[in-house]
Amino acid sequence: MNYSFFAYIFRMRYIARWALMRNTRTENVEEHSYEVAVLAHALASIGRDVFHKELDPDRAAVAALFHDAPEIITGDMPTPIKYYNPDIKTAYRQVEAVAQDKLLSMLPSELVPAYAPLVRESDPQVRRYVKAADKLSAYIKCVEELKAGNAEFKKASEQTLAALKGMEMEELDYFMERFLPAFSLTLDELQ
Repeated sequence: MNYSFFAYIFRMRYIARWALMRNTRTENVEEHSYEVAVLAHALASIGRDVFHKELDPDRAAVAALFHDAPEIITGDMPTPIKYYNPDIKTAYRQVEAVAQDKLLSMLPSELVPAYAPLVRESDPQVRRYVKAADKLSAYIKCVEELKAGNAEFKKASEQTLAALKGMEMEELDYFMERFLPAFSLTLDELQ
């Protein structure tokens, strides 16, 4: 029997992000998931190594790789729409759960236990770090678009920064203080 789970996962590259915004550089779900994995690993490493918390950065990174997998089926719903009101938010979560189930049905039964926690984001601690990394990735996208002169991302930048601060995570503060300023620099300035 053939299974299509991984063929679907590899289709993340065809799902565009920021569909409502004019972009200087387009972004897809696959590259976004990679960036979120790098950032989730960084945040969990900061939590573990700087703030001495019991965290597994590798687990956070792997979970981040799959955090938007349901979007292969649902597409990328823009945040202003997804969270427009409680009814839409609830309905979207239901659609997302159906998409998660559909993806997991594309695996042999013996592999479902390995992937279900990733696709469903079932570990609350890991989910928190992935969510923070997801927001941080969005903020970095805003910074890069603004650096390129795209004022379209000004309000998104302000809203995303406020959301990041509202998460009240010392790992985010650490990253934003020490690493985020470099994202505003040119390649020559980085050297």
